[in-house]
Amino acid sequence: MRFPILLLTLLGFVAPVAAFDFGNLNLGQILQNAQKATTDISEPQEIELGDGIASNFLGAAPLLQDQRIQKYVNDVGRWLTLQTERPDLPWQFAVLDDNDINAFAVPGGRIFITKGLLVRMKSEAELAGVLAHEISHVLMKHHLQAIKKGARTELMAEFGGQVLQQNGSNPALAKLVSAGTEVYTRGLDKNDEFEADRMGVVIAARGGYDPYGLPAILQTLQGINPQDSSVALMFKTHPALADRLDLLDKLMPGAFDSFETQPSLAPRFMAVMSRQNR
Repeated sequence: MRFPILLLTLLGFVAPVAAFDFGNLNLGQILQNAQKATTDISEPQEIELGDGIASNFLGAAPLLQDQRIQKYVNDVGRWLTLQTERPDLPWQFAVLDDNDINAFAVPGGRIFITKGLLVRMKSEAELAGVLAHEISHVLMKHHLQAIKKGARTELMAEFGGQVLQQNGSNPALAKLVSAGTEVYTRGLDKNDEFEADRMGVVIAARGGYDPYGLPAILQTLQGINPQDSSVALMFKTHPALADRLDLLDKLMPGAFDSFETQPSLAPRFMAVMSRQNR
């Protein structure tokens, strides 16, 4: 997909995320702190661990068989990663053929969104907001830190000290993949989710999107019956939507005023999704 020059020029230039500072939200310092917290696992090992967890997810839900939508979501996601300090990760974005409403990221840069969530959206800015939230989890290594917290110290040390196995026979890796997969059924700490929301709207704005896309889709989800089984896991593993919206409402007014005119790109989103909605 070719992104219009508008997305490149609305902000005048594409500055690194480290320079995008709203009040006390200094992404450069936050990212440095995250790197220090997980220095015992190398980037190749982070990717290897994420690949193992992603394989488990794909075993539970297949990819949506629509190449146009897959390419579109992947293009939007990759554009957003260029606005971050880790653009060279092997980022991949994919839509799962699952009617449940959810999105999640694994260490190393693989990000999934369900068809159930995608069809609830009304614009590319909403998609960008959700993807930027998930990108933030990878940038901050939230899942790695959760795995590290839950795993035995010696297991982390064993994995951190091992050379990547070409034949896939790595007992420490297999145990960490299992532990990592369990994190997704429990959910992250609520402060990790709040942090991903704050960073996500910044990344979306830096990508040239209306930064209010994320609050918009959260408001849509707020209107779903909590007893609906399609949102059961999302509601279980995330803070209350009202709390997330309240946080963004406190952060965004004033700081994001100059970005309110950035496009939502709703027509382009609906054009891609029209075939899926039929």
